[in-house]
Amino acid sequence: MSNFYETMYIMRPDISDEVVDNMIGKYQGMINEKGGEVLETQHRGKRRLSYEINRYREGIYIQMNYQAPGEVIAPMERDMRLSEDIIRYLTLVVDEPQEAEPEEMAPQAAPLGS
Repeated sequence: MSNFYETMYIMRPDISDEVVDNMIGKYQGMINEKGGEVLETQHRGKRRLSYEINRYREGIYIQMNYQAPGEVIAPMERDMRLSEDIIRYLTLVVDEPQEAEPEEMAPQAAPLGS
């Protein structure tokens, strides 16, 4: 049975774009090999961390949303834990992927003096 997951990981800020792309492809490949499907991958760019992690004040944020069987998570997180390029990661089980909702129009104010 497949569940929906969201994995957010933070990479070191001093690595090249080529290494970032290779890591993203590596984790997408791990999901696909085990019968999962990557729904969306967002490269959120370099951002300032809330607190210092391993002497880094910034990190490159990547968010992956995917549907996969549960046995995909442990090998992927083990690889992230052993990687020197990833400084933090978190995987969450999501009930359903969230659709982007259209923005609602703001209510129009009635004209004054009527």
